[in-house]
Amino acid sequence: MVRCVGVPEMLSYFTDFDQYMPHGMCLLWQPWLLLLWAGSDLLILAAYFAIPFALLRVLAKRNDIRQRGLVVLFASFIMLCGITHGLSVVTLWVPIYPLVGMVKLATGIVSAITAVVLFRLIPTLISLPSLQNMQDANANLRAEVESHTATMETLRQTRDALELTVAERTAELKDLNAKLSIAAREAIHRSHNLIAVVTSMARQSSRMQTDVGAFTEVLIGRLSALADATGAIVGGQHESTANLHDVVTRQLAPVMQTYADKVTVTGPELQIDAEAAQQISLAIHELATNAQKHGSLAAEDGHIAVSYAVTDAVDPDAARVVLVWHEDTGTAQATPMPVGPRQGFGTRLLMQIVPTMLDGTSSRSVQDGQMTYTLDVPLAALMPNMAQTRNEAFVAGMLDGNFGDD
Repeated sequence: MVRCVGVPEMLSYFTDFDQYMPHGMCLLWQPWLLLLWAGSDLLILAAYFAIPFALLRVLAKRNDIRQRGLVVLFASFIMLCGITHGLSVVTLWVPIYPLVGMVKLATGIVSAITAVVLFRLIPTLISLPSLQNMQDANANLRAEVESHTATMETLRQTRDALELTVAERTAELKDLNAKLSIAAREAIHRSHNLIAVVTSMARQSSRMQTDVGAFTEVLIGRLSALADATGAIVGGQHESTANLHDVVTRQLAPVMQTYADKVTVTGPELQIDAEAAQQISLAIHELATNAQKHGSLAAEDGHIAVSYAVTDAVDPDAARVVLVWHEDTGTAQATPMPVGPRQGFGTRLLMQIVPTMLDGTSSRSVQDGQMTYTLDVPLAALMPNMAQTRNEAFVAGMLDGNFGDD
C-alpha cells in the first residue's frame, strides 16, 4: 500500500539535515585530508567565479560579439559548477546534501542547454576566420592600400605634369596669338600702303622712260623687289640669324631702285635673331612707305639717311643699339610725316609695338622739313639664341580698337 507524503513532510527532507552525516566522517576527520579536500574545492570555487566575471566583463566592453547568449550560458554553467564546489566544502561539516543536489540539478540543466547550443553553433564557429587568416587579410589590405596610394601619387604627378604642360602651351599660344594679331593688322595696313607705293613707283619710273617696253620692264623688276621684301616680312624669317645691314637694305630695295641717289644706309656688321629682324623690317618698311607718301621721297630734293651703331659700354650686358632714320625734304615748308591727334596703326607700330617687342624705346621729331626717328634697344634683345621676355598682353592691348592709316 502506497503511503501519500504531504508537503510538510517533503519539505522536511530538504530542511532536516540531522538525519544525514557530514562528509567529513567519510574522511575520518583527518585534518590533512579535510584541508586537501576543502582547499581544492575553494580554489575551484575562486576560479569558477573569476572566469564568469571575466566573460561578462568582455561582453560589457564588446558590443560587436554576435554569440552573446552562448557566452552567458558558459558563464552561468561555470558559476553553477563553482557553487557546487563551494557547497561541497560545507558538506564536510554540515550535511546539506538535498541543497547540493538541487544546485547540481540546476548545473546539469544549464550544462545540457549549453552543450545543445554549442553543437548547433559548431558550423558557425568553424566558419569564423582564424587569427592567422585575419592577419593575412589585414596584410593584404595594407598592401592594397599602399598600392592605391602609389597609384594616386603617380596620378597626382601626372596631373601636375599635365597642368604644367597645359600652362606652357597656353603661354606659347598667347605668344603666337599676339604675333599673329600683329601680322594680321600689319597685312591689312600694308595692303593699303602697297597701293600708294606701287603708284609712286610707277610715277617715278615713267618720268625716266620714254619707251613703253622699257618702262614695263623696269616697273616689273621694281614690283618684284617690293614683293620679295614684303614676303620676307609677312612670311617671317626662316634663317636663325640675319645681318642688320642686309635687313635694312632688303626692305629699302624697291625704294633704292627708284630713288638710288636719295637713300643711304650705314652701320657695322651685326648679326641679329630672326624675331628682331622681323620687327626692324616692319619699322623700316613703315618709314619707307611714309617717306614715299608724305616725306622726303615725295619731294624733288629729299634725302633719307639710315644709320645704326652699338654704344660702348663697360658692361656688355648694358650695351645698346641705336637705329636712326633721318629724312630731309630739302625745304622747310614740306612736312615729312603728318602729325596730329589721330594715331593710326603705323604710328603705333613705330612708337609702341616694335619698341615693346624689342624691350626698347623710340622717339620721333618733325621740324623745319626734317624728320628723325630713333629706335633705342638693348643689344641683348637682338642677339641670336637670347631668351626675350615679350609683353604680349601689352602688345595685344595696343592692337585693340580701330586703326586708321598714317
